[in-house]
Amino acid sequence: MQIQMVDVLGQYRKIQEEVDREVLKVITSGQFINGPWVQSFKANLAEYLGVKYVIPCGNGTDALQVALMALDLKPGDEVITAAFTFVATAEVIALLGLKPVFVDIDPATYTLDPAKIEAAITPRTRCIIPVHLYGLTADMEAINNIAKKHNLFVVEDAAQSIGSDYTFSDGRKGKSGTLGDIGTTSFYPSKNLGAYGDGGAIFTNDDVLGAKLLEICNHGSKVRYYHSSIGVNSRLDSMQAAVLDIKLRHLNEYNKVRNAAAAGYNARFAGVKGLITPHIPANATHVFHQYTVRILEGRAKRDAMQKALQERGIPSMIYYPVPLHLQEAYLSDACKEGDLPLTEELTGQVISLPMHSELDEAQIDYIANHFLECYNQ
Repeated sequence: MQIQMVDVLGQYRKIQEEVDREVLKVITSGQFINGPWVQSFKANLAEYLGVKYVIPCGNGTDALQVALMALDLKPGDEVITAAFTFVATAEVIALLGLKPVFVDIDPATYTLDPAKIEAAITPRTRCIIPVHLYGLTADMEAINNIAKKHNLFVVEDAAQSIGSDYTFSDGRKGKSGTLGDIGTTSFYPSKNLGAYGDGGAIFTNDDVLGAKLLEICNHGSKVRYYHSSIGVNSRLDSMQAAVLDIKLRHLNEYNKVRNAAAAGYNARFAGVKGLITPHIPANATHVFHQYTVRILEGRAKRDAMQKALQERGIPSMIYYPVPLHLQEAYLSDACKEGDLPLTEELTGQVISLPMHSELDEAQIDYIANHFLECYNQ
């Protein structure tokens, strides 16, 4: 059986006629930048998320950078985030002359641990970036409460979690990316809502921030050739917007299939000693951008498992093999080896199995059976 880690082509085949028709319309219109397809996607995504402003941009990294630029932070200001994430989260902090401050993660969700945040706050702290990892929203109520207490901004890194829900203790519900001051996401092709190239977006309900984010993405300009602030050139092109608008209509179904696949894995792995499957808190939903398990025996067992699976034609990935605070680019005495014990432990335990909207029962059986055979060797 041929197994894909992500089956973008299989997903495309199911919507091929619609996608081909719309992309051809874009090409023949000649409106490749900020055309009607971008405006349509903006409006539809804002309605889906229940957010006031959607600002499409070039990619998820740009989204994070522009979000921080809009907050008028000063060089040396500190931004608290997790080290158990893709490098872009810390990269944009450093690029802007800010200081990334890493704290450890929650042992159940692998997202930023609110209990660790306050100890990391100093007079220079200005912002918290929770990462909604693997498709699960971080504990936003606790994080927002800490931010409010210390007058901090909250910028959500929702690159992996579009469509996931979070419920506050008072019953209010919201989509990931709409729960802080600013939310950001990526439309990289492998994402749950993926383009056929690069793309990203920024979200906010704040009128002032909404205008500022749009201005920054457009070279710091509100009126063409007049520039009131320092900006960047970051935009979503019309062809990507056309594809994303089509796929947005299918997003809930894609996420439903991913949840069914995750439930299938969970059922097959239930009761396996030393294997921890994903946890979903009662007040959140998971969209399973990744299906990630922990192998408690550690790195040697995990790496042997990955090799054995590869020999059987089953792909897997390690998200992430080295935490950010131990990456050469971010080494610092402020956060050194041993300071984030759970983060460091997980880098030697986690392994992600194939997860996408085209997985069927037979594929899940095949993957799980081979996984268990390798695990029990």
